[in-house]
Amino acid sequence: MSNMFAKLQFYMVYPFVRYALAVGILIALCSSLLGVTLVLKRFSFIGDGLSHVAFGAMAIATILKVANVTLFIMPVTIIAAILLLRTGQNTKIKGDAAIAMLSVGALAVGYLFMNVFSVSANISGDVCSTLFGSTSILTLTKGEVVLCIVMSVLVVAFFCVFYNRIFAVTFDENFTRATGKNASFYNLLIAVITAVIIVLAMNLVGSLLITALLVFPALSAMRIMHSFKSVVIYSAVLSVLGASVGILMSILGSAPVGATIVVVDMVLFFVHYIMGICLRR
Repeated sequence: MSNMFAKLQFYMVYPFVRYALAVGILIALCSSLLGVTLVLKRFSFIGDGLSHVAFGAMAIATILKVANVTLFIMPVTIIAAILLLRTGQNTKIKGDAAIAMLSVGALAVGYLFMNVFSVSANISGDVCSTLFGSTSILTLTKGEVVLCIVMSVLVVAFFCVFYNRIFAVTFDENFTRATGKNASFYNLLIAVITAVIIVLAMNLVGSLLITALLVFPALSAMRIMHSFKSVVIYSAVLSVLGASVGILMSILGSAPVGATIVVVDMVLFFVHYIMGICLRR
């Protein structure tokens, strides 16, 4: 145990480890806030659809050799979120069908472009690291960390300022409209913020594992908490804990960062699942 703490203390001296922890904690916090709303609205699968769009955008940005990939991916993913919300309201194309179309289509286009217009000798490695996360979280520049901090502050500020509106839209959209509030506008804001979180989380867990950050902490908190506010707060605590432990374990054990974080979140869910059963007896 002492060797592990000594090793951890040794690694914490390096800025890239501190950057990774800071970004991981911020992304986990933002994901947990919106994750509760998405789960309760039964729209959590939007994370998977938008993450595949982000993968396709990243593939195109790589081919075009865009200097700042994040600034290219973010507007594309936000536009996709808006289109997805609009299309999901179409009576001819239901929400789940729209997500499936967008998800599979973007994934196929991204993979096709990366193969046809290859700029790397290791296509399989590039695709795998993009889908499941890579060590890029440990090579963040100060500029990328600042961008993540700014976007995270905006997400948290949005959630705090519009908390009552988000609560109303989450549980009863019809009542929200009846009180004169524009429920469609707040749904649009939630979709846009979700897209921002997904783009930020790609470097952390990869595009295929992003949904885990949105879903697992929220589901874990719902097992033992019973009010919306308590679920949101406890979900944030669990998400930050899972990200911190996952990043530290991946550094100490030389394991994939994204997969390690998701496994930690899974363990926390099963622990809370058992706790929930015990509390109900």
